[in-house]
Amino acid sequence: MADPRKPGARWVSQAARDLDDAHYLRDGGRHNTACFMAHQAAVKALTGYLYAEGAEAVWGASVADLCEDAGVFDQGFFALKADTVFLDKYAKGTLQPDMLPGGIPADAFDGLESERAVGLARQVLDFVTERL
Repeated sequence: MADPRKPGARWVSQAARDLDDAHYLRDGGRHNTACFMAHQAAVKALTGYLYAEGAEAVWGASVADLCEDAGVFDQGFFALKADTVFLDKYAKGTLQPDMLPGGIPADAFDGLESERAVGLARQVLDFVTERL
């Protein structure tokens, strides 16, 4: 049987790269895309954790749902969910103009929001990394 930590580590490595990209985008004033990439980093870190714990398949792209799934292995993920569920708001509205009542995502997100998103994604990545 293959070591489940290998695919998990690959997901977590990509999560770290996505978080670096979120920093880059935030620093460049691309706040909506920085928020999206922060969400992606958190989702990939959680997915990696679940694979490392032996999950055969991981479904979904919600920080809240993935934290619930990870809570089966470590109850600390329930507290992480409470702290980081805000990231789920960046799954679609950051990129798709039809998700906003008016304007475009590039105009709807600012530096405060991208800073918060990057910080929350860092929290998720650190939390996962400490457990692997």
